[in-house]
Amino acid sequence: MRILLVAPQPFYQERGTPIAIRLLAETLCSQGHAVDVLTYHEGVDLEIAGLRILRTPALPGVRNIPIGISWKKLLCDVLLCARLLGLALTRSYDVIHAVEEAVFPAILLRSAARARVVYDMDSMLGEQLLAKWRFLRPVARALRALERAAIRRADAVFAVCEDLAAHVAADAPGVPVFLIEDVALPAEPLAAPAERLRESLGIRATLALYVGNLQRYQGVEPLVHAMALLPADRDVTLVLIGGSQREVARMRALVDGLELQRRVILMGPRPVAHLASYLTQADVLVSPRLHGNNTPMKVYSYMRSGTAILATRIRSHTQVLDEECAYLVAPEAQALAQGLARMADDCELRARLGAAARLRALQRHSLDAFREKVRFAYRSLQPAPASQ
Repeated sequence: MRILLVAPQPFYQERGTPIAIRLLAETLCSQGHAVDVLTYHEGVDLEIAGLRILRTPALPGVRNIPIGISWKKLLCDVLLCARLLGLALTRSYDVIHAVEEAVFPAILLRSAARARVVYDMDSMLGEQLLAKWRFLRPVARALRALERAAIRRADAVFAVCEDLAAHVAADAPGVPVFLIEDVALPAEPLAAPAERLRESLGIRATLALYVGNLQRYQGVEPLVHAMALLPADRDVTLVLIGGSQREVARMRALVDGLELQRRVILMGPRPVAHLASYLTQADVLVSPRLHGNNTPMKVYSYMRSGTAILATRIRSHTQVLDEECAYLVAPEAQALAQGLARMADDCELRARLGAAARLRALQRHSLDAFREKVRFAYRSLQPAPASQ
């Protein structure tokens, strides 16, 4: 089939959603589909057989588009809609695969494009907007109604987690919904080996590691405060990998203010290709997210690494993690501190949890399983054969 994959993000960049889009595009191309990715002007082009990247024009001053809703993203979305209109009217596609907010223009253009629409649902968009901009609360019902209308008019929904799949099934019982969770990032050949964290940073203590952006919803501030609550005899070092320049500066100010320079180390961004190596070097992997229901992509890589996981007890985590494969605590500094102390003291617990998480990742969240789920879902979108 000819597929237009509409990705309202910078693509390709080494961060969550663009990584997931790349994995989906690679999978679709490997299964014989021709895929056009319509995306923002920012990003690195990829060389994948069967893939073509179409970009919106660049706007002066619109650079470094951040994660989440922003005025820069909204401007880029306007250009994306205009380009989508042109493609819908001039080119022939079998499917428009719309990621996140791209579903709204895709649904409006569905008849003109004569294409089926797949809604790739990574989160509740209305909840995202309300969390970011509280002044929208008076129109919360309208936002909810718009999202419900998009779901009901889609030909299929790809839900990234169980909660979203259940939500779709309740809102639109007649719309096929496919649970297609993220997976651990596939290993890539390294141009240069990842640095050995203990040797390069002089760490002799229990090594706790967080990987990801440093936005507030990730809960890294409470995690840093948890380090301040640890007794002096608890020899734990926290390493933070990821974050934009501004996020790292904000976090460094917090670390300096708490006088934790020796216990908390900020490394900034590192290549995704090094991720697997970093995860296996740690004693504890931490996911301190504060709220949400979509599971962070990094959790699947955490699980496959075989390193013990300390995570907050929220739906983002408990859809894939439980007490058998992770140490779960409340999303607050004191509970995180207690979790870090317990994990540091009990190497047998760490070994048991790490082994259980790895086994679950291999059984339920492998790359092969992801590819088969995508194949099955797209097979349902194939036109029925003409009767003889």
